[in-house]
Amino acid sequence: MCDKYLRHVSPRLSLLHSANYPLLAMSLSIQHNVPIPTWFKVGGSAARFATLRSVADIREALELDPKLRVLGDGANLLVDDDGVDELVVSLSGLDSITRENDTYIVGAGVKLPKFITQTVREGRAGLQTLGGIPASVGGAIVMNAGGAFGQIADVIRRVFAIERETGRSIILERKEIDFSYRHSGLNHLVITGAEMTLRHGNGEELRRILKDVMAYKKKSQPMAENSAGCAFKNPTAEVDIPDISKKGARISAGKLIDLAGCKGLRIGSASVSEVHGNFLTADTGGKARDVIALMNEVAKRVHEKFGITLEREAVVWSKHPQ
Repeated sequence: MCDKYLRHVSPRLSLLHSANYPLLAMSLSIQHNVPIPTWFKVGGSAARFATLRSVADIREALELDPKLRVLGDGANLLVDDDGVDELVVSLSGLDSITRENDTYIVGAGVKLPKFITQTVREGRAGLQTLGGIPASVGGAIVMNAGGAFGQIADVIRRVFAIERETGRSIILERKEIDFSYRHSGLNHLVITGAEMTLRHGNGEELRRILKDVMAYKKKSQPMAENSAGCAFKNPTAEVDIPDISKKGARISAGKLIDLAGCKGLRIGSASVSEVHGNFLTADTGGKARDVIALMNEVAKRVHEKFGITLEREAVVWSKHPQ
């Protein structure tokens, strides 16, 4: 069942292939100076770009550049205006979905919204609360994508990946993965797919939940704007903040940004949404540098007012320190 991603699957952490075998010939098609598509619709290009369709392709790409950058759906990404020099790869070719009873084997390149719709249609519960999250499955796993109603870690049974340093295939069981809020600890790997367990559910009820989640997001978020979703992770209060939060509680970053007077704040072609303070939007044809500057200014104002350091949820690719 897992042969699409790994051969000779064994339990727990499995090192399945030699780290030292030579690649006989390079077969990847490398494109140059390719614009990197993101939901911000601004930013630079990849000096080198390749679409990968197999584990063999991934190994070949790692031979070319062990520090390669993996592009998912671009929904949580901002690329600086002068782009990046590392090889950028898309795993969109790893897009198969297989199912056996409650178990799904899903490629890293599968679009999460497509997969959610399929599982709801098939009456399988577990992902319906993640509606409206634009991501590839691989990207969603790396960031442990989620929202107010759940996270993808809740359905993960094991993850298939490639080690960057050795090119070896590994399998990580759920208990071996350091999943937490917007964190997986898997950034050092190239995710190739995952095994998920989705329990049987009532199809009509699942469709209703998915519809309600989507309606909530459309009402509370600027879905039509050029944005990467939430710009910052919701922080945990280190001390009591009167009328806002108790020590140890997680606080809405959007609320802090609003209370710091940042809603509507604009720097050049970037602005803080009036609908939701944690959404930074970019004008079409604008500059990524404006968005980066706005991120820094918002974080500065929140820190000055509350003493809280906001951590970016949106990923920034740049040649320069951020």
